Amino acid sequence: MKRFLLPFILLIVLFSCKSVKKHNAQITKLHSVEDLHRDIDKLYQQLKRHHPKLYQYTSKAKLDFKFDSLKTSINTPIDSRTFYKKTAPVVSYVKQGHVSIGSVGKWFTKKERKQLKKKKFEFYDLDFDYLEGKLWVRDYRGKDSTLVGNEIVSINEESALKLVESYKTRFSSDGYNRTLYNRYVSKGFSVFYYRDKGYVDSLKVTFKSNDSLFIKIFKRIDKKQKKDKHADTTSVEKIKSKKLTKEEKKTRKLAKRKRKKDHKKYGYLGKRKQYTRNFSFIGKHSSVAYMKLRSFTNGNYKKFYKESFSKIYSAQTKHFVLDLRDNGGGRISEIDYLYSYLTDKDYQFITESEVTSRTPLLKSFMTNTTSNSLKVTGALLYPIVAAHNLLKTRKRNKKLYYKFNKHTKIKAPNELNYKGKIYVLINGNSFSASSLLSTHLKSNKRATFVGEETGGAFNGTVAGIYKTYQLPTSKIKVRMGLMQIEAHQKQSPDGYGIKPDVKMVPTVEDRKMNRDAELEWVLKDIYKD
Repeated sequence: MKRFLLPFILLIVLFSCKSVKKHNAQITKLHSVEDLHRDIDKLYQQLKRHHPKLYQYTSKAKLDFKFDSLKTSINTPIDSRTFYKKTAPVVSYVKQGHVSIGSVGKWFTKKERKQLKKKKFEFYDLDFDYLEGKLWVRDYRGKDSTLVGNEIVSINEESALKLVESYKTRFSSDGYNRTLYNRYVSKGFSVFYYRDKGYVDSLKVTFKSNDSLFIKIFKRIDKKQKKDKHADTTSVEKIKSKKLTKEEKKTRKLAKRKRKKDHKKYGYLGKRKQYTRNFSFIGKHSSVAYMKLRSFTNGNYKKFYKESFSKIYSAQTKHFVLDLRDNGGGRISEIDYLYSYLTDKDYQFITESEVTSRTPLLKSFMTNTTSNSLKVTGALLYPIVAAHNLLKTRKRNKKLYYKFNKHTKIKAPNELNYKGKIYVLINGNSFSASSLLSTHLKSNKRATFVGEETGGAFNGTVAGIYKTYQLPTSKIKVRMGLMQIEAHQKQSPDGYGIKPDVKMVPTVEDRKMNRDAELEWVLKDIYKD
């Protein structure tokens, strides 16, 4: 058996190494003008074929002109990364936030990936804020806390301001609002920098503190060495672990089980060591219910909301703060379930979704980025999935619509629905599902909104399920939503987010003082009488 297995393993390793080498050669070489023009045509064809609202915010004539101009601008051979930098700003003119285009990065062999896992890039421990036209350090998960609150002047001698402004052209919000740009570039600055520059081992960053400049070099450091560096070196003998009693073992086991359940219920984010869902009582005498939701993506949300609103009901809380700042969205099922606790009326959460195909689910995974195994599975399940999709779609006014039975039917509110006053905290990074939830609360005058206009549109977004397509020559990938997801409520003009009743934008001084101005305003408003 071993004699047959060893050659097979060697064959896989050799094939993998060859694929890595081929990919890296492809993305770094200069591509011909003709091949890149074909990539542009393929990209635009994919958008026209699959995106149901392609010309909602930008006219066909203008988008045609933008793609033609892109082809005209590429008149000499360039590599894939340069092609990405030219293409992303054109795709952003679609003005649909769920349409994105990614750069291509270097692939690594299995051996190289193993070595990389042992290292940590210090630069990725930085969290950023783009406020008042400057890039600031909002937080640092490394050891040097003095970096927090300092301005970043340059990275590897390039102006931080110029980098930020260039990155802001490579994505878009839903429609015409501008609040998303500063917030999103802050949140994803490290990712944008990687897409721009690729893999690097170190970065020279120039900071400004008050009126003085200083430089720090961020490197890839060995994780094990970092732990050893901060270990206690005064003791030379290893202390034997204490033998636990049966009762202690049982207690530890129960604590571990509870921690595992909590991680699932609250949605644990391991890298940041924080939860997606958070609930507590705050304010004077802990009389205000506060719920911070970072997204609607992970964990067992039903248990969390049932437990939280049971506590609110038992405490007879009169004021509830829902914090959706920097919430980029997630599952429709979760926001639908959450809304059932926030209304006392029957409701329809979303309408039927406009699509471009009678089989949108098949379109989402039968693409050139789908693995062969999934394609085989898709082929086997094709009759079932196709029949399901055909039953769910129908034609109306020359357009196709897909029906989510669970979310389009009229539902009753939850029996524990909250009837007190609601405040919702929003900002430019409140996007997608969090904006859809806010649309319901705003249109029904159910809450007071504090902060800044959401990045997601009031009138819905193209999301639901997604299709990812890889361009044949440059190998960059475009990702797009396939369904128009919207509530039945609408506002005019189209193309703007949920606007706050009380507009508040954080300042640099707020960040330096670690002050949450929006939440402070809410608490003052609650207790003013």
